[in-house]
Amino acid sequence: MPKTDPGRKTRDPLTRERVLRAALELADSGGLEALTMRRLGQRLGVEAMSLYNHVAGKDDVLDGLVDIVFGEIEVPCSDGEWKPAMRRRALSALDALTRHRWAIGLMESRMHAGPANLRHHDSVLRCLREAGFSLAMAAHAYSALDSYIYGFALQQANLPFDTGEEAAAVAETILGRSPGDAYPYLAEIATEHVMKPGYSYGAEFEFGLDLLLDGLGMAQAKQRSRGRSVSRPSAGEGR
Repeated sequence: MPKTDPGRKTRDPLTRERVLRAALELADSGGLEALTMRRLGQRLGVEAMSLYNHVAGKDDVLDGLVDIVFGEIEVPCSDGEWKPAMRRRALSALDALTRHRWAIGLMESRMHAGPANLRHHDSVLRCLREAGFSLAMAAHAYSALDSYIYGFALQQANLPFDTGEEAAAVAETILGRSPGDAYPYLAEIATEHVMKPGYSYGAEFEFGLDLLLDGLGMAQAKQRSRGRSVSRPSAGEGR
């Protein structure tokens, strides 16, 4: 029986999942610029060429990463309650994009969508269609919600602060460089809102989201009302 070296560590076999999880760690810690096949191989302790037994290349890795992120977003349930489902989905999506900031510009850009990606999109559309949205209204709602989610995530990722305390410090620095009465409304919102204890820019997301959902609800109600008026026979019709 061959002897084994007790000091030698056994390495887990390389799989596509291991490759993608290592790539996710690289992207989360250093952005997409840190994600190269060479660095990915180094992180896994293998030569970069070994990776090609499990992924076709960097584009395939990016497709896989996007699918992982879509898999982290809550899939709306089809219980007929579209508004709370869309609200949960939006909050879950923002959480995922906050964890994986590199993904904001990639989520809707991939030509080879994975199963989690396709399942997510299909589930959102199912939720809206089964709630009574017309095909066009479902498309409008999806576009409006995603534009808001991705736009907010992008803006949040580019802010020069992460916490309320940091936001207050930034506001104080900016105001300190200008004459006291030069920008009174900026000074007001900074001192009476941003610099107050407990401020969180992320809280603005839910306010805008609720406005958007309420607006979609009103648009859906108008659509249904128009549908009923069109289908209702006019006076004297059918006599």
